Formats: sequence, structure tokens, C-alpha cells
Amino acid sequence: MGWAALKNGELLTLAEKGFDVFITVDCALPSQQNLSNRKISLLIIKAKTNQLIDLLPSAPGVLAALQKIKPGQIIMVGQ
Repeated sequence: MGWAALKNGELLTLAEKGFDVFITVDCALPSQQNLSNRKISLLIIKAKTNQLIDLLPSAPGVLAALQKIKPGQIIMVGQ
């Protein structure tokens, strides 16, 4: 998609055009960005690293959060 070079604000704006939920491991994102006027929801996975082995235990929490998350809401799952 060519989004690797985008900063967080630009990334959220672009993602908002085609996605309902933005999933990230960046726990600092809510404090770095003003999310009050965003339509996109933010699902943050807290894990030791962003390696699959550390993310997999959060999978049930991610699936549950995706069922209930609302536009503009921030949900954090994991450790």
C-alpha cells in the first residue's frame, strides 16, 4: 500500500478513508495524536514485542474487542 513512510497523523487520515479500525502495537499513539474528531477506531495490542509469538496470546482479546469497538473509540488489549 506504500504507507511505510507516513507519519502517524497522515497514516490515520489515509486509513480512515478505507478502514473502520486501526490495529497497532504503538501504545503511545493516543497521547501523540488528537483522536477526538476521528471516525476510525484504534485497537492497541500491548505485548512484550511486536513478534508474532508475543502477539498471539492477545488474539482472543483482539477478536472480542473487534466485536464491540465503536467509531472513534480506543481499546487496549494484552499484557
